[in-house]
Amino acid sequence: MDVLSDAVAAMRAGRPHSSRTVNSGAWGLRFPPRSGAGFHVVVQGTAWLVPPGGDGEPVELHPGDVALLPHGTGHGLAGHPGTPLVDAVQAPDGSWPTPPDREPARADDTLLLCGAYQVSRARAHPLFTELPPFVHIPARPGAHPRLRAAVDLLGTELADPQPGSDALVPALLDTLLVLLLRTWWLTERPERSTGWSAALRDPAVTAALRAIHAEPARPWTVEELGAEGGLSRAAFARRFTMLVGRPPLAYLTWWRMTTAGRLLRADDTPIRTVARRIGYASEFAFAKAFKREYGMAPGRYRKGEPGPGPAGPAGSGGEPPRATALPAVASPLS
Repeated sequence: MDVLSDAVAAMRAGRPHSSRTVNSGAWGLRFPPRSGAGFHVVVQGTAWLVPPGGDGEPVELHPGDVALLPHGTGHGLAGHPGTPLVDAVQAPDGSWPTPPDREPARADDTLLLCGAYQVSRARAHPLFTELPPFVHIPARPGAHPRLRAAVDLLGTELADPQPGSDALVPALLDTLLVLLLRTWWLTERPERSTGWSAALRDPAVTAALRAIHAEPARPWTVEELGAEGGLSRAAFARRFTMLVGRPPLAYLTWWRMTTAGRLLRADDTPIRTVARRIGYASEFAFAKAFKREYGMAPGRYRKGEPGPGPAGPAGSGGEPPRATALPAVASPLS
């Protein structure tokens, strides 16, 4: 088990969507804010990512560049930063209908791959909430071949659908999201001394996080988690709290409850079985802890009833940052 995979699984909701478009002449699209996440890849030509409301400088995207918008921030995309924007028309399920285009695209056209993910913000992992509104991953020759291979495969399937494409494209989109997040976390500059970007680079804290995610039902002690990373109890507790934002056992409880919520919504597994899977011998004790976190009993949560909202890990704020601009936080592929 690893933290990034678990964080993606915990937030994934619904089916991802993608489109391949050829844009000609003076073109500009306005994408409204949405609850999910999205990305744009420039395959041919250039495009400008325009911040919402004209706040901040437009960012030029070149062939091979990827723009990831993890919090669904509203934005524009245009062939020139001064081009008027028109609303991008979305289908009821959140996808973008792909209009018929010319094959192949002309030399002065802009060819784009765009994707959208449905994610749940109700139990947002701080791995996501710490991401900036806009992550720009420039193309670099020979860098990150796995990411480039996923982009190429997705583009090929969208350009030339074959039997099985309906199953393959969503899988490629999920793969691409993980690779985009991995690229960001492993290449962020400048390096931070606190927060999850630092936690994932710290061997001792990473070992403890992996242990928690692999065996959430185990009655971990701080000393045992510290031993996973080769640190004393006191040294480990200080380092973990500084980087992750809450003490080790508090994070263990949060992750147990997050896992429980996902299990309750996944199927009709008995509540007592869900309780045992995350380390509670008593269904009553589990229900009490769950209500403290989610503001409702497990049975009500399973039915999808609205509640006051769950608590997120310290430092996460529960909701993504609200920004009026899209700072171009580059993650060089080198």
